[in-house]
Amino acid sequence: MMPVEEIKQIVDYGILGFLFFLSFLTVAFGIERWLFYKSVKLENYRHIKALELDLSKHLGLLASIGTNAPYIGLLGTVLAIILTFYIIGHLHSDIDPGKIMEHLALALKATAAGLVVAIPATAIYNALLTKVDRLLGEWEILRDEGKLRS
Repeated sequence: MMPVEEIKQIVDYGILGFLFFLSFLTVAFGIERWLFYKSVKLENYRHIKALELDLSKHLGLLASIGTNAPYIGLLGTVLAIILTFYIIGHLHSDIDPGKIMEHLALALKATAAGLVVAIPATAIYNALLTKVDRLLGEWEILRDEGKLRS
């Protein structure tokens, strides 16, 4: 079995570090997509599928981050709770209930971090998806009016 300190390091640096990385990706791709949407020239697209492909780039990743970040955080919490029970099981002296509660409270930080990543990722994804739908609608209006490049 893994030593207690290794499990603690996995939770503190592995899980939380990975969640921090996912939050960085969320912000980076959110900004990149928003800037692209502001600069896209709809009249340069002859086919709607080509426009959809360009507009939807990286949106799947944002959706996956928003969906899976809570599970990654929950994994960290479960590992930390297992660690707490392991520590309790190996203490043969007086067990301080305050110390146990402190360990359990700290275990929840991974779930909180997962939610802190997931909520903005989902909001950014939904905002970008709304913009994609709007741009596709605008392209169809241009097409119907005959304003697209042949």
